[in-house]
Amino acid sequence: MLNSRKHLGDLLIEANYLRQEQLEQAVSVQKKTGERLEKVLINLGYITEANMIEVLEFQLGVPYVNMVAMDVPHEIAATIPVSLAERYQVIPIKKEGRKLTLAMADPTNFFAIDDVRMASGCEVEPVIAAEREIIRAINQSYGVQDLVEKAVNKLKADESGGIAEVQLPDEAPIVSIVNSIISQAIKERASDIHVEPQEKSLRVRFRVDGVLREVVTFPRHTHAAIISRIKIMSELDIAEKRLPQDGRIKILEFGREIDLRVSTLPTITGEKIVLRILDKNSIICDIKGLGFTSHNLTRYRKLYSQSYGMILVTGPTGSGKTTTLYSTLTEISTPSKNVITVEEPVEYRLDGVNQVQINHKAGLNFANGLRSILRQDPNVVMVGEIRDAETADIAIRAALTGHLVFSTLHTNDAPGAITRLIDMGIEPFLVASSVLGIVAQRLVRVICPECKQQYVPEVGSPEWQFLGNDSGREIVLFRGAGCSCCSHTGYLGRMAIQEVMSVSSAVREAINRQVSNDMLATLAAKEGMISMREDGIAKAYNGLTTVSEVMRVAYAGT
Repeated sequence: MLNSRKHLGDLLIEANYLRQEQLEQAVSVQKKTGERLEKVLINLGYITEANMIEVLEFQLGVPYVNMVAMDVPHEIAATIPVSLAERYQVIPIKKEGRKLTLAMADPTNFFAIDDVRMASGCEVEPVIAAEREIIRAINQSYGVQDLVEKAVNKLKADESGGIAEVQLPDEAPIVSIVNSIISQAIKERASDIHVEPQEKSLRVRFRVDGVLREVVTFPRHTHAAIISRIKIMSELDIAEKRLPQDGRIKILEFGREIDLRVSTLPTITGEKIVLRILDKNSIICDIKGLGFTSHNLTRYRKLYSQSYGMILVTGPTGSGKTTTLYSTLTEISTPSKNVITVEEPVEYRLDGVNQVQINHKAGLNFANGLRSILRQDPNVVMVGEIRDAETADIAIRAALTGHLVFSTLHTNDAPGAITRLIDMGIEPFLVASSVLGIVAQRLVRVICPECKQQYVPEVGSPEWQFLGNDSGREIVLFRGAGCSCCSHTGYLGRMAIQEVMSVSSAVREAINRQVSNDMLATLAAKEGMISMREDGIAKAYNGLTTVSEVMRVAYAGT
């Protein structure tokens, strides 16, 4: 137990890791943001997490615990409520009699220690652990599974049809189950929640880093109650089970506003629901955080530094096109520019940008929306997607009349965007004159830094063949072994692999001659374009992602 009640700031000053004026500035920031002092100090760059751990471990004699490989049993974690654990970033990891070992990001937080002592009725022995490891342990130990088991036991199936009665009070089991599922999905950085009826059960899956994984399974009789609860939250018709419906839920979770887009679909086993999670705090608005190499970022910035012309971002659904465009608009939006977008839907709000949402019922589509925007004196226009010849024609002509136009297309690679526009009926000379360049991209999962390890692929293996190693030299690659930080997947987060094609005078001439897609790609490569495949392989060699991820998403023809 700590013998003296010295504060963290004083200890860091004594250890010469911090100056008094830095502490005062950090305290001032803390009062505005409400964040914990140690987090403010780290965010300001005054100290590192390693500095903090060293001071607490050696100067106060507080032992450090590595929680990377540790699984905290639920019965130990449940000694204190999850609200207390999340408020103070603490979690019990061991209990012996009336002594409770408590992992803490800041073991000098005596308010936390006192509150845990009162809540648990135990004497508290603090140990220090990395904040991200504590957050991971909280998410894992207070997960949805345990709450589900307790709540489902309170639900009784209707004997006549196996349909549970829908209960609406906030303390009702169904309310707790649905709230817990949504909360857990947000904690685990999920982009989508799938609620799927099976023959004998109800399955819930989260899509995390682009990959679906099963989280929990419910008894079949809970299906109607859970679906009805989600429909009520999204203001849908609970009686309509034969037709698809779309709705929206706005919630406040962990102090931030989260948007949920709800879609129902009648299947042969019952209604399926997908909730798309839109967290505006999670979107990357700094273009440097998108995974561009310095070579590609320089080429891309050269494109959007022009005052007029068209820039296209291409890729399949879910490849991060919107994020790339939003980050670009955030960078170029200034008080001297009128930036207007037309989108379906508006996924995130951007400061300083005029955003228009498509409304088909009212007759507002991309084409007439774009026409109206051009009468609003814009400097920069973003069209969510070019879906038809009419929209393409208006966008092209806007780019030729002094506007910088951004849009997206669904093509496999950058040169394919040129071919797609011509196939839509746009004259080649108009395409050549208006398009400045194209960015094609895919998202690959990032190797978990906590369990990353080297390995040598076998000669003749699919990875070895994909890399095209003709030199015979040994190849060293990286992969994640799987740990509790990444839910034993070996991956944590995603990044983009890109190719940036500039439309030079030689490329314009080739477009006017209507050369093939392959010839365009060859010409672009001669002028400095690095293909997605090459970009992905370089990132695999650098230990950022795996070759298998690049193989999974990269277009075979690039």
